[in-house]
Amino acid sequence: MNIELIKITAEYREQLFDMLTEWKDDIIKNHTDRSPWKIWKHDFHDLEYYIENLDTKEENESGEVPNSVFFCLDKDRNRLVGAVNIRHRLNDTLLKTGGHIGDGIRPSERRKGYGTSMIALALEECRKLGIGRVLMTCNKDNIGSARSIVNNGGVLENEVEEDGQTVQRYWIQL
Repeated sequence: MNIELIKITAEYREQLFDMLTEWKDDIIKNHTDRSPWKIWKHDFHDLEYYIENLDTKEENESGEVPNSVFFCLDKDRNRLVGAVNIRHRLNDTLLKTGGHIGDGIRPSERRKGYGTSMIALALEECRKLGIGRVLMTCNKDNIGSARSIVNNGGVLENEVEEDGQTVQRYWIQL
C-alpha cells in the first residue's frame, strides 16, 4: 500500500470532488456516519473557501480546538481514499467522545486496510505535534474502526453513552 497524507490543494480538485460526491451519496442512501465531520463543515464546491477553512488555527466560539485536516492519497492510483482530522488538544467534549483523531474511508475503499494504514500516518502527525498519548473513539458497532484503532496500539479504556450510541474510548501511547 503506497499512501500518504496530503493537504488538499486545487491540484486535487477532481479527486476531491469524486471522493466527496461518492461519500455524500453513501451518507444519504445508507445513513452512514460523517466522520471526519470537519470535511463536511463547508461546501467543497467552493474549493478556495473550502481549502482555506479546513484547518482551525485557534479555539473558536463554536468550541473547535486547533486542528489539521489531511486527505489520504493512494499514490499508485492517484486516488483519494480517506481523510483524517487531527485535533491538537482535547476539550471536555473531545475527551469524552471525540478524541484526537477523526477518520474515515470513502465507501468504495473500505475493508481494504486503508483505515489502519491511514491512522498510522495520522499518529506520525500527532508525534510531530508533540502529542504523546492519543485518544481515539468510535461507535461500538463500528467493528472496522475499532479494529484499525487496536491494530495501531489502541487500548480500550471504557465505553460511554452519547446520543443513544455506545462510544468506545481507546488510548494509544506514542
